[in-house]
Amino acid sequence: MEADGIDAEITTKPDKSVQRTLAIIKPEALPYADEIEEKIKEEDYKIIQKRTATLTRGQAAEFYSKQYGSPEFPGLVADISSGPIIVMCLSKKNAIEDWINLICPPNVPEARPLFPASLEAKYGEPKEDTFNGLHGSKDEEIAEKEIRFFFPEMIMEPLLTGESLTDYLAESVNPTLLEGLVQLCKVKPVDPVVWLADWLLINNPNKPQADEITATTPT
Repeated sequence: MEADGIDAEITTKPDKSVQRTLAIIKPEALPYADEIEEKIKEEDYKIIQKRTATLTRGQAAEFYSKQYGSPEFPGLVADISSGPIIVMCLSKKNAIEDWINLICPPNVPEARPLFPASLEAKYGEPKEDTFNGLHGSKDEEIAEKEIRFFFPEMIMEPLLTGESLTDYLAESVNPTLLEGLVQLCKVKPVDPVVWLADWLLINNPNKPQADEITATTPT
């Protein structure tokens, strides 16, 4: 029985192999943005968020703050702040390593003869190491920080897939939704969509408890 309990616990955990990573199409690769995005989709990535931005040198320096003091730092800042960029939050299994491998390597002169199919070889500046066309997060910790830099409103929760998602819906979503639909049929409101939205908001079992705490605080 203990083994069954362990198995049940494992299957309900989020699938941590599904990752998010930050991808940047830098100014020198911007003319090829459509081709790059098509390649991203061919590699089974989901584009969770996307925006166009133009960074000041100060913002670029903040983004590359971990490289401050390195010989590459001035070139990195100059590159990413030299014009508009396209920033994307990408998601799929093993997203971080796969995206790095797709870009590989950051040295464009080296990439062209050794890795001709890499995105750096195709879209980076042929005579520049730092003007390499694309950026990818190096690991999960860096990915989270970089995603928050460009998408501060994004909730960085583990992504659920497969059985984990099915179990979560069955346990945490479907019972409340079903009860709401039953009440909707009983009440028959004029605007059923608005009524159901309000009902779910009020009866959400996972809603924050701040209002209840405030109500019981002595004044």
